[in-house]
Amino acid sequence: MKGEYSTAGDLRQPIVAVMGSGMDEHGELAGPLGEWIGASGCHLLTGGGAGVMASVSRAFHSVEGRVGRSIGILPGSPGAGGRGSPGGYPNHWVEIPIRTHLPLSGERGRDPMSRNHLNVLSADVIVALPGGAGTRSEVELALEYGRPLICWLGEEGGIAGLPDDAAPLAGSFEELTNYLTRELRERSFP
Repeated sequence: MKGEYSTAGDLRQPIVAVMGSGMDEHGELAGPLGEWIGASGCHLLTGGGAGVMASVSRAFHSVEGRVGRSIGILPGSPGAGGRGSPGGYPNHWVEIPIRTHLPLSGERGRDPMSRNHLNVLSADVIVALPGGAGTRSEVELALEYGRPLICWLGEEGGIAGLPDDAAPLAGSFEELTNYLTRELRERSFP
């Protein structure tokens, strides 16, 4: 599996985005997923903050010999004139921070002034873990933009305000990784 989607001659490695709670880590979901992404040769993209974003990035970062990088698209801090991000951004495991001037998130995550649009449009495939309004807005944007998306919610997880049948749902880790492998191959990443 290691480096499956990357060879020395490749000009571009695939980007797997992971969306989820900015408070709760959901390590039982984010940990194995981050390790799988790291071993697969893909880049990891998150919003660069705490919770799921930090948990999946930490697991990704723990993979020895990985070729992908941890990318964080960071919110702007109101009044900072594009020069800063709120406290806690980027988390310790973001290797490539992309600073934006876009401060909105949560309930306003679909607003044009939210970085969620960049998160969704920059990914080759998106995995949504349990989360709140910000995660819901990213799922809604992925569906609106026609981006490949799967939810991985575990036994008791959910996405606040999102109907259970709104997006494809992986019932197991194997189902999740099979979906990711298939989507990446369909997008010309052998």
